[in-house]
Order: sequence, then C-alpha cells, then structure tokens
Amino acid sequence: MPGLDDLYQQLILDHYRRPRHRGTLTDPTIEVDQHNPLCGDELHITVRIVDDQITEIAHAGEGCSISQSSASMMSDAVVGHSVADALTMIEHFRRVMHGDVAADETILGDAIALEGVAKYPVRIKCALLSWMALKDGLINGTPTAQEDQ
Repeated sequence: MPGLDDLYQQLILDHYRRPRHRGTLTDPTIEVDQHNPLCGDELHITVRIVDDQITEIAHAGEGCSISQSSASMMSDAVVGHSVADALTMIEHFRRVMHGDVAADETILGDAIALEGVAKYPVRIKCALLSWMALKDGLINGTPTAQEDQ
C-alpha cells in the first residue's frame, strides 16, 4: 500500500499531466503575469469575478512540475469562492510553504499535496508562483470594463 508521500506525489503528477483550468479567458476581469527569474517559470492568469465571486480562472505558462501543478491546484481551490475567501486560502498556502502552519485540506483541497515542498527551500517559489500571482491580481489587478457592468 503506497504511503501518503507517494499518493501526494501521484496527485502532483496528475495535476501536471492533466492541468485543470489551463488556457486563457476572453474578457477577464483581471489578468496578471508572474515570472520566477531563479528557475524561469512563467505564468499568465486570467480571472473572471462576478459579484465578488471568482466564477472562472485560467492559467497558462511554462515551468517545472511543481509550479504548473500548483497553478492547477490553486485554480481548482479558488473557483466558486469569494475574493476574501481566496485571499484567505492564499495566505494559508503561503504560511504552509514557509513552515508556519500545518496544511489544512479543508482550505487547500488538492494543494495539500504540496505541503512537502516546504522541505525544499529552492522549490518554495515554484509552488507559490501561481498563488502570489493571483493575490497580486486580486489586490492590485487592473479591473477591466466588464467589472463595471
């Protein structure tokens, strides 16, 4: 019987091989680009927000299995949640990656599988890339005209 680490590794590979919410949205509320200069990971996130709810999200980019699977997991976690709830999830994930708290599956969903990345400081930025991109977009993003409708 495989151990928890094996199951988590399989989950990470599944999100890498079959990413959820991959692509771009037309007419998004928010768009944001992030780049990790240390390893070359690149990410473009588009988000649609209606009545303070994240109704759709898509991500595109290139990078390692950790950054790309993390983007998939993050996208799954935040769709259908309010902006405030998404920001809470992002902060929880950031704290998990820095070893400040234990991961809570009820908050992170599949992204709990990335908890072990905290043991490898050089990979933490890979895991955080999409989460910090979304945070940047939600806090500092330039709303499009669609949001005003």
